[in-house]
Amino acid sequence: MAILLAGCKPLPQPPGRPTALPAPDTGSTSLARSIGPLAAAHPGRSGVLALASGHDAFAARILLAGAAERTLDVQYYIWQADLSGTLLLDALRQAADRGVQVRLLLDDNNTVGLDPVLAALAAHPRIEVRLFNPFATRDWRWLGYLTEFARLNRRMHNKSFTADRQATVIGGRNIGDAYFDAHGDLLYFDLDVMAVGPVAREVGRDFDRYWDSASAYAAEDLLPAAGPDALHALAARAAASRQQPLGRDYVAAVSASGFVRDLLARRLPLQWVPVRMASDDPAKALGRAERKDLLWPQIAPVIEQAREQVNLVSAYFVPAERGTAFLTGLAQRGVQVRVLTNGLAATDVPVVHAGYARRRPALLEGGVQLFELERSASPPPVQAQSPLAGSSVSSLHAKTFSVDGRWIFVGSFNFDPRSARLNTEMGFLIESPDMALAMERSLQAGLPQRAYQVRAAADGSLRWLEHRSDGERVHDQEPGTSVALRWMVRALSWLPIEWLL
Repeated sequence: MAILLAGCKPLPQPPGRPTALPAPDTGSTSLARSIGPLAAAHPGRSGVLALASGHDAFAARILLAGAAERTLDVQYYIWQADLSGTLLLDALRQAADRGVQVRLLLDDNNTVGLDPVLAALAAHPRIEVRLFNPFATRDWRWLGYLTEFARLNRRMHNKSFTADRQATVIGGRNIGDAYFDAHGDLLYFDLDVMAVGPVAREVGRDFDRYWDSASAYAAEDLLPAAGPDALHALAARAAASRQQPLGRDYVAAVSASGFVRDLLARRLPLQWVPVRMASDDPAKALGRAERKDLLWPQIAPVIEQAREQVNLVSAYFVPAERGTAFLTGLAQRGVQVRVLTNGLAATDVPVVHAGYARRRPALLEGGVQLFELERSASPPPVQAQSPLAGSSVSSLHAKTFSVDGRWIFVGSFNFDPRSARLNTEMGFLIESPDMALAMERSLQAGLPQRAYQVRAAADGSLRWLEHRSDGERVHDQEPGTSVALRWMVRALSWLPIEWLL
């Protein structure tokens, strides 16, 4: 009874949400002066640059934090207290010390262990921290699921980092070493986009929606007050991280990045193209959003209009019955549909693989081509600007698709029921033949080296085709997996949990 009562602790009453204040004037900032003439020369378009390298993706965020003069709006699902997470938190602190108004909005599902540092940041006069859909009980969070499962099962999966409303980074990456290639134990293949111009201001307005939503609670109303030296402790921890061997090597590698030199010299090869921002209404987190205000109805028409080819890359691919019918319907009218997802040996969430595995036979029968990333320690012979690039034990984390060599989507949306119906998501629809074709060529070059093609045998069983230097090898079981793991996934696929995945 005592445990249940602890789980019933109520959330504080959120303060009244006033109408969002007018956007701050950032038109005279250094970023605005650099970007303004380029945007004026490309009316109605935004400048975009793909960030496939983890080092470049980290550098972009650090440099934007350093370049900001008025505002930093930062929104994430996961923020880990490791090397890269500590350095980026300290970058926010340094920006605030310079006079930048910093707003940090984090989903509360993955802030375990961060309460002291978040309270310290919130105590800074120029930093505001809000927690999205928070847990009232801070120590034993799992108790909240016993009493408020319907609410806490919905999460904010959005990811954006925006400076002065002039430049932003969005995509699949959370904040943590695995996403930025900061250590060799695990590398996530991922993809972000840096964007400047009109779409960066759209991201700023969308951030306001979430910041002012009924699901965003001020950190100071939830967390114990920070001690007087808490911010100094954060700065000291960041300084110590930079001096450790791993920290020194990582900072040196990022500093040596060609991306850093090009950004500072203002010679980044931005593509100025039409970009649409798509995002869920934050009311989705309370189950109150209308269907027309959800992300999937905003991006599905682009896929539905495909005439030749759809390439879909999704770390957690659970098409369910409706998604399977959607993709096989495209294939049956002559569209080449290719899907790349994690193989069972590569995935970090086997239960999600169970939701995908049960749909494989129907997808293959309907003409969809399936490829599953292998867990490998050898780098593929492809360019660095590729969702398949990497050099360590790997797991796919990107969420992207291309259509007809014209459109490409980059964002946080996984093709699964959770992204479609439960979590909030965001992303960019980019009309760029260059970026779409680059993705298609990357897949064409990288799939044989890094992924198994799944095929159906005559008897209906599945086979995994592996391309090797000495020829092809066919596996009749999911490669690199144990009998116990395969049986566990099979058992999970029988459970009625697909809607949760």
